[in-house]
Amino acid sequence: MNELPQLIRQAASLRHQVTENLRLAILDGRLLPGQKLIERELCQRLEISRPLLREALQQLQAEGLVTSVLHKGPFVTLIGADEVDEIYQVRTALESLVGRAFTENATDAEVTALRAALEALRPSVAEDSPRDLLVAKGGFYAVLFEGCRNRVATQILTQLNNRMMLYKRLSLSAPGRPGETLAELEAIVAAIEARDGDRAAELCAVHVANARRTVIRQLAAEADMIEETRQANG
Repeated sequence: MNELPQLIRQAASLRHQVTENLRLAILDGRLLPGQKLIERELCQRLEISRPLLREALQQLQAEGLVTSVLHKGPFVTLIGADEVDEIYQVRTALESLVGRAFTENATDAEVTALRAALEALRPSVAEDSPRDLLVAKGGFYAVLFEGCRNRVATQILTQLNNRMMLYKRLSLSAPGRPGETLAELEAIVAAIEARDGDRAAELCAVHVANARRTVIRQLAAEADMIEETRQANG
């Protein structure tokens, strides 16, 4: 298990810190999908009690990041290909809604901030750094969510995006996909700047659909590779 950041000891916020610590470890790949979360080891590493750890794990289970298996304990959630496809379908609908809502509700200052967040993506695309691009893209979505003025859609999308973090990294690691992503987001921002809600919604749907196709294609390729290896080994 990779190292986890040290906690700042403040009793009132310790449970929040533990939960956030583990959430970030899952989102940035230090705790991998399918990995068993051994409570004794986590308690020792974080220097916390088992009841406190279990409270944090319950919160992460509610968010879909942790799965508890009967008689086996907690694991980092591993999402199957069918569920990946279903999540992308939901994201397509919700991100279209958010794109339209931002166009209609965002202030001129928020539109300017969205343009700035888009420009912040360019260095990571130029450097071909999917990890940095994923972080910068998070900043883009933070502005989009704030300006859309729809807290329910924002909450649901945030949870879905967290659950899909592994697959978002997989998508952005595909050859040519970072550049395509930048071009798609550029088109979305241009539609928003023109205050064309219908076009912004349409382009948001296109962006998610393209990411979905990339991930499904890569998952299929991985499955084929595993099957070929299995057959080769008899």
